[in-house]
Parts: sequence; C-alpha cells; structure tokens
Amino acid sequence: MSADGKVGTSGGSELIQNPFGALSGAGLPAASPKSAAGRAGSPGAPAARKPSRGRVDILRETGGRGGKTVTVVTGFTGIGLPEKDQLAKKMRAACGCGGTVKDGRIEIQGDQRETLARILSESGFRPVFAGG
Repeated sequence: MSADGKVGTSGGSELIQNPFGALSGAGLPAASPKSAAGRAGSPGAPAARKPSRGRVDILRETGGRGGKTVTVVTGFTGIGLPEKDQLAKKMRAACGCGGTVKDGRIEIQGDQRETLARILSESGFRPVFAGG
C-alpha cells in the first residue's frame, strides 16, 4: 500500500501470495513413465473411443401432420423401449420441445436434426441425415 492509502495495481511484490509456497514434494512417489502414458489426456495416451452402437437415421417429416415439421430418429438396433424412452427424454429436454417414442421410432417436434445428432453421437450412436 502506498503512503496515500491506495493499493497499487502494478503487480508489485505486495500482492504476491503463493498458497502452495510452503508445500514440498518430499515423501511423494515419483511418477513412472508407464502410468503417465496410460493416463487419459496425457500426450502419449491412446485415444479412448467408445465402440459404436450402430447407425441411426435422422429424418425430417411433414407429411400427415398438418404441415408441422417433426424430426424422426429411426434404425435403432439392440436397444429396448426403456432406453429409447430415456434417450427421448434427454432429447426433449435439450431441444425444449415435445416428443414421443412411437413404433420403435423417436419423434421430436420441430426441425431439431443438429441437436439430435449431437446427443446421439454423445450416446455412442452414428447419426446419419437421411431424406430432406
């Protein structure tokens, strides 16, 4: 603090306080090269890829709906109705709109193809835009 009572902003030594200054590495084990290479995010680590759960088609439909657009996700293999319900709930929440699971397909109101593709990719599926 200066004589006139103001705190300087020049980054001088009066503002420096290192909370880790008193810590030391004494007594800690050294990291082995094997453990550092296997850690996620380290430069030598292989990228951990989730196995693909299969291709799903994302369609945009308007026919038979009074001109309203609906985004439909079809082509699920190997997942049951409860998992489709969970996935549909996650999609509805992300899009902020309504939707349902009907005849093994997930139908979400509006043109939400980009958002649904992101959610499906995060869930391990391989989304493909089909149709118009």
